[in-house]
Amino acid sequence: MSVKSQNRIPKKSLRGTIKTLLWVLIILFVFANIIAYNQAYQLTHFTTQKVTKTAKPEQLSPAEKIKTLFTGVSNPRPENKKKPDLPYTTIKLQSNKKLECWFIKHPEAKGTVIMFHGYSASKSGLINKANIFYQLGYSTMLVDFMGSGGSEGNETTIGFAEAEEVKTVYQYVKQTEKRQIILFGTSMGAVATMKALNDFKINPAAIIMECPYSSLLKTTQARFKILHIPAFPLANILVFWGGFQHHFNGFKLRPVDDAKSIKCSTLLLYGEKDTRVSRNEINEIFNNLKGIKTLRTYPLAGHDNYLTQYKTEWTQDISLFLKAVN
Repeated sequence: MSVKSQNRIPKKSLRGTIKTLLWVLIILFVFANIIAYNQAYQLTHFTTQKVTKTAKPEQLSPAEKIKTLFTGVSNPRPENKKKPDLPYTTIKLQSNKKLECWFIKHPEAKGTVIMFHGYSASKSGLINKANIFYQLGYSTMLVDFMGSGGSEGNETTIGFAEAEEVKTVYQYVKQTEKRQIILFGTSMGAVATMKALNDFKINPAAIIMECPYSSLLKTTQARFKILHIPAFPLANILVFWGGFQHHFNGFKLRPVDDAKSIKCSTLLLYGEKDTRVSRNEINEIFNNLKGIKTLRTYPLAGHDNYLTQYKTEWTQDISLFLKAVN
């Protein structure tokens, strides 16, 4: 018997190895899809049970990160923790869900700023900014998206279905106030605003956007990067199941493309320490905007409330922009 024949792997053994490897890959694929489906569900469905909200990914210990990866996040339904300091009226509107809004009327309003919150937040988080708009001479309409605060439901689509709610509130204000309308959105609120302008062709005088992501896939990938977990293919699977659960194609939720149809004056705001939205994403969105546009950044701010560190600068940026719009 030759040395060559002695070293040859039997065909049956090779086929067995390949078969085992294929089964391992299939099991891993199924397991990854089960995890992603659960993650997508918990990220887009709020619970009414009294649970402690999972901390930001960068604040989790390695053990907590592993646990969160397998069990999903604790995602309590966002509540309005305070009410406006100024006199306000509660307004209920019917969109794809019943929405609750707070309208703060300025006696000599130059216009109305409609305000939309971010993911896992509510309209009460917009009160401090609404107060600044009021000081600048504007009425404000603070909106709870579906699943948040006083609005109906327990779910979110991270900007997709919320675009219709932007349209609903815009049309109501346009019919009732007869004044200049500015749309303000932070994070998911900015994404929904951009999609509403693209899909429904609404025509505000201007929009103000804080830290919008460029695509649902990109913002999902960022979440895995913060956890120091390879984004591919888990992020892609997560986006697929998130869209599937809410009946839309998650890969087509791309605000960066919506920006190409936006022709009104736009103020884009960004924190340079943002780990959820990259500067490249912001630059790409900004470059795609077609109208008069301004980009302002805050060096030490992350994906958070810019008033915490930059209240003076934020107020000045807003004031100068609104003067230019008028």
